[in-house]
Amino acid sequence: MPQDALAILDQLRSWRAQDAPTHGGHVMSYVYDSGLADLDALAARAMALVQPVNGLDPTMFTSVAHMERDLITFARDLLGGDRTVVGTATSGGTESCLLAVKTARANHRGTDHPSILAPASVHAAFHKAAEYLGLALDLVPVGQDGQADPEAVIARMGPDTALVVLSAPSYPHGALDPIEQVAAAALARGIDCHVDACFGGWILPFWDGLPPWDLSVPGVTSLAADLHKYGYAPKGISVLLTKGAARQHGQYFATTDWPGYPVVNPTLLGSKSAAPLAAAWAITRHLGVSGYAALAESCKRSTAALAACIADIEGLTVVGSPAGPLLAVARDPGAGLGSGIDPHLWADRLAASGWHLQLQPGYRQPDGSWLPRTTHLTITPVTESVLPPLRAALVSCADEVRGVAGVDPQQVLAALGPAGAAGAEDDGVQRVLSAMGVTPGDGSLPKDMAPLLALVEALPREASGKLLIELLAGLVVPLDRDPGPKP
Repeated sequence: MPQDALAILDQLRSWRAQDAPTHGGHVMSYVYDSGLADLDALAARAMALVQPVNGLDPTMFTSVAHMERDLITFARDLLGGDRTVVGTATSGGTESCLLAVKTARANHRGTDHPSILAPASVHAAFHKAAEYLGLALDLVPVGQDGQADPEAVIARMGPDTALVVLSAPSYPHGALDPIEQVAAAALARGIDCHVDACFGGWILPFWDGLPPWDLSVPGVTSLAADLHKYGYAPKGISVLLTKGAARQHGQYFATTDWPGYPVVNPTLLGSKSAAPLAAAWAITRHLGVSGYAALAESCKRSTAALAACIADIEGLTVVGSPAGPLLAVARDPGAGLGSGIDPHLWADRLAASGWHLQLQPGYRQPDGSWLPRTTHLTITPVTESVLPPLRAALVSCADEVRGVAGVDPQQVLAALGPAGAAGAEDDGVQRVLSAMGVTPGDGSLPKDMAPLLALVEALPREASGKLLIELLAGLVVPLDRDPGPKP
């Protein structure tokens, strides 16, 4: 039955009311709030103007070509590119990463078994790219501070290496990879070098005291930067910049081998909305370099204030020396049993108080070394407006869980009994979720995330992946439908 338009919108409003807040600084991951209401209004108006436009064909919808050309030019100039640099607007960082890998594979002249070489802190999008595009992923362990050793990365370069990927900065810890040294070695060996600046690309140009990291560095052949992060545009819009049009052509798909229209796609998508591109174009025009610089200054002040606040909290520590507005917080390894704080218990307590931080599980690196669990804070310009209550919450929630033992992965596994033991089996995932109080397929989520993340740490990676797939897939099982047996 058709529904009344007002009723439809009322339903949507009620669902949106259950979301974590996208504005106001209470969510410190996923959303990037400039704190400027006029930017949101400008973006909405620009998106409305191109709502019916199909970005598939800029020869028919020439506004797409005008906006993309302007946006790529702005990004190129901001990110150290010269006139050899060309680019493409994509649907987000993951698509930019996939296309960078596709380009490198197309240009690879080494063996028949190309690989991606990267520090172990590289974004998971490159795991996806390796799986989708059939490349091996060669991960080099990082230090406890999240920093990659340039000599260790360089030593792994070989005839199989199609692409070296470095982060500016890495998402887990905010570490700036040794781009200058590694890119020089890649250049000497004729290997493409991509900088994943999806997180930092639109703010690190205004950050102080950083070594060279952008397209001005010799040997860097491509760079990605997301406008829906510190470009403050709506999801999802990123740019992939590449040195040399001939190299960039490796990212394209083109065919005339069918009876329909000639297909030429620079991105993975064919038909696509022009709305995020229009919003990003309008925002960059409105802010300009000076506007981005001012917003970056706000982020600097808030990052320094929060780092100082955490340094004063007994039992917690900031990992390494983050480059940019990102803090990874771990249990202070020097704290005693009665004074240490588990960062996941702390994050769950903060969530109960209305502050949403991101839990990151401990990670076993390829060499067997262990990176401890952390809680991630993304700082945005709006953070400065909520600093007093945020600092108070960070301190009070830390006081509540200080000395409380963190969730032990093996104890979680043991507490689940036979279901936990079956977690590594194909048919055990639903039993694990049920034992954690989540009914598979009913759209429910665990109340606290710390036990779930501990389970991720305890289970083999393949099993934890299946567990999380089952959990997320269960959120969108059709109503009143039997999800059926597992294949």
